[in-house]
Amino acid sequence: MAGTEQEAERAASDLERTPAFRILARTGYAVAGVLHVIIGIVAISTGLHGGGRADQTGALRSITQAPGGIVLVWAMILGLAALGVWQVARSITAEQRDEKQRWRSRFSAWGQAIGYLFLAGIAISVALGGGKGPTGKTLTARVLHVPGGAVLIVAVGLGVCIAGVFFFVKGVRRGFLDDLRRPTTAIRDVIEIVGVSGFVAKGIALAVLGGLLVAAAVTADPDKSGGLDQAFQAIVRLPFGEVLVVLVGIGFIAYGVYCGFRARYARL
Repeated sequence: MAGTEQEAERAASDLERTPAFRILARTGYAVAGVLHVIIGIVAISTGLHGGGRADQTGALRSITQAPGGIVLVWAMILGLAALGVWQVARSITAEQRDEKQRWRSRFSAWGQAIGYLFLAGIAISVALGGGKGPTGKTLTARVLHVPGGAVLIVAVGLGVCIAGVFFFVKGVRRGFLDDLRRPTTAIRDVIEIVGVSGFVAKGIALAVLGGLLVAAAVTADPDKSGGLDQAFQAIVRLPFGEVLVVLVGIGFIAYGVYCGFRARYARL
């Protein structure tokens, strides 16, 4: 068993050091940035005018509608998949001396790996379907019809809420700066502004999304669930909701800009 673990660590370490793979992983951050900017723009449009699908599927669909969009989406899939695999490798090679820090780093890497690989899966679905992708309602409805599906949806919803809290706290505490190599002071100031705005906004959206999933499971009503677009619609229905969703949309654009900086300055 020990020999197997050592071989896995060696293979993961070799993969991390591969220049081409590191470039693909950085491309994955850039891809995530583009998608968040598109989602943010659609969210702002939703707040101001209504309509539009402000989620990953909607963003990818808009890309496929451009000339050569399908080819671009497949290139984006490659970058997202590479970043997801790199996060898996990072979880294996975590080297913090403190045991708690090591496991915290591993859990963070696993969570990010799941997120990027899931996003790559959505992109594959959109690319193969000619711009059509599954909706959160459809997926939730399918799971609710499976024995124990409601429990699974609640667990996923709570996990998404926890992720939202994580993003919010990381933004407020500026913990995202630890993920970057030291940029110049001027660039660091810009990264700090877009990072705080972006992480807080995404944290709010994820917390709302998680709440919608839990509500759908408790009431056995998939119409109460959905993706980020449903979360934005829920925010719109709040007092001053149009203003709030525009601010969150601006935050998503800021997070996309942060991802662009991370593509350049990420610790790889």
